Amino acid sequence: MNLLTVLGSKDAAGGGVGGLFSIILIYAVVIGIFWFFAIRPQKKQQKEHAALMTTLEVGDSILTTSGFFGVVIDIMEEVVIVEFGNNKNCRIPMKKDNIVEIDKQSNEN
Repeated sequence: MNLLTVLGSKDAAGGGVGGLFSIILIYAVVIGIFWFFAIRPQKKQQKEHAALMTTLEVGDSILTTSGFFGVVIDIMEEVVIVEFGNNKNCRIPMKKDNIVEIDKQSNEN
């Protein structure tokens, strides 16, 4: 008995390689679609946020992820000191990752 008689026909023996190729092709397409719609936009957003953080300066008004507006008092490596409201005693350290928007203060006075 040879392999072809066990499998039933010549097409069944050749179909195993073609089936494997089609499964690999389907996985490649799914991974490509996932990269295009999930990973690529996230990396683009991370680059934009990093560029935004390079422009951060003391005195800038910011908006945090929780919706609070504040003024930057001090900038460190990963943390900024932000003053919220008119009360000078309300200074809170927070991570730079929590900053969503920066409003530059103009010194034209």
